[in-house]
Amino acid sequence: MCFLFYTSFITLCFIVFLQKKALRTSVFKNIENPIVWQQKMLTWTQQYREVVVLDSNVAANKNQPFKSYDFMVAVDAFTSIKTDTHQAFEDFHQYQSHTNDWLFGYLTYDLKNDTEKLTSTNFDGLNFPDLYFFQPKKLFLLKGNQLEIKYLNFCDDEVESDFLEIEETVCFTEPSEQITIQARTNKELYLERVTAMQKHILLGNIYEANYCMEYFAEQANINPLTVYSNLNTISQAPFSVFLKLDKQFLLSASPERYLKKIEQKVISQPIKGTAKRNENPEEDAALIVRLKNDPKEQAENVMIVDLVRNDLSKTAIKNSVKVTEQCAIYSFKQVHQMISTIESEVDLDVSVAKLLKSTFPMGSMTGAPKVSAMQIIEKLENTKRGLYSGSVGYCTPNGDFDFNVIIRSILYNAQNKYLSFSVGSAITAASDVEKEYEECKLKANAMFSVLKNT
Repeated sequence: MCFLFYTSFITLCFIVFLQKKALRTSVFKNIENPIVWQQKMLTWTQQYREVVVLDSNVAANKNQPFKSYDFMVAVDAFTSIKTDTHQAFEDFHQYQSHTNDWLFGYLTYDLKNDTEKLTSTNFDGLNFPDLYFFQPKKLFLLKGNQLEIKYLNFCDDEVESDFLEIEETVCFTEPSEQITIQARTNKELYLERVTAMQKHILLGNIYEANYCMEYFAEQANINPLTVYSNLNTISQAPFSVFLKLDKQFLLSASPERYLKKIEQKVISQPIKGTAKRNENPEEDAALIVRLKNDPKEQAENVMIVDLVRNDLSKTAIKNSVKVTEQCAIYSFKQVHQMISTIESEVDLDVSVAKLLKSTFPMGSMTGAPKVSAMQIIEKLENTKRGLYSGSVGYCTPNGDFDFNVIIRSILYNAQNKYLSFSVGSAITAASDVEKEYEECKLKANAMFSVLKNT
């Protein structure tokens, strides 16, 4: 049976109420060279309008906990949901409940307006829908050398021909035109706005808030696949994403997990604390020690851990919220990061939408108290965050999920040729505004590097 759902805020393309059993056909393949196969796969996906590629960069992140797959690819929407912020989580819940299948998509930061009485009125050059998820016809799940191909039953006769096509794909890179990157917020304005944020802290309105600034390019002609491949190569982050929705692209080298659910366990891993890398091993080790013992970075991290503990407690089984890792240092190719891990247990009947809504937006990108921080952020920043500091991820048919935090990412609208990336840092009373500005520049290095060399 087919049901078509429509409201002024939600479009569900082709929702088909399929039986819970035998929804997909699974075929298993052994991949001799996963790295080469992944590169071929990326090129092969470009024929589709809807693409999500999630790359754990497992070779560079062997100690990354809670990883379910090394590499995931979802293409070609069978059904989808696209909505603005009004009742977005409820609409997503209805969609997820009816499809009862694998879903891939994103939540923009501005879904804050569906969790609290907030607004977003700043400039937006990208125009991504506030929420978008799709049910892929074709799904590829790679772990080690084992590939599981999961096609919807009505197209499972294409598995073998698609696999052969991927194997025969020739990888190539197309150069992009040189682009001019501009700062939406110059240094003088940045220092002024961060100082204003610190005044709010001194007045007791907030304890901490994340201030972000945008870099952008107009009339930008880039090859998104080439830019993503270069960004992923120099970053090798554990939550990297290539997302394509027709003419809109996310090219992400995110090191941060927002939220993951495995059966009854919920896991959040906020990042607060950043240090540069050094090619000299002794100097690099000293930077790790300095970051680990930095009282300001520790204080920032602890405040966000408390916020996340409070968010998780809204859905948790009593006394199940625990900090299992506090202020641990993880090293990535570009930076060292201070990461904490908070876990909780939930009842099996708690919905995906409820877990996301009760914790969104993530504390590492807002501040504490969260609502006050978001109100002040909206006034002091001059760009709508949109997909930046939102989240991309997937849901399984049994209600498990995994979502990242969209940072260290390039956003691109090929239709209006607008390119954007943003960076930010946590501001506290102890923040040195000059050092915060330099931290933002450090975080922007990878994006500047790949865009200058496209």
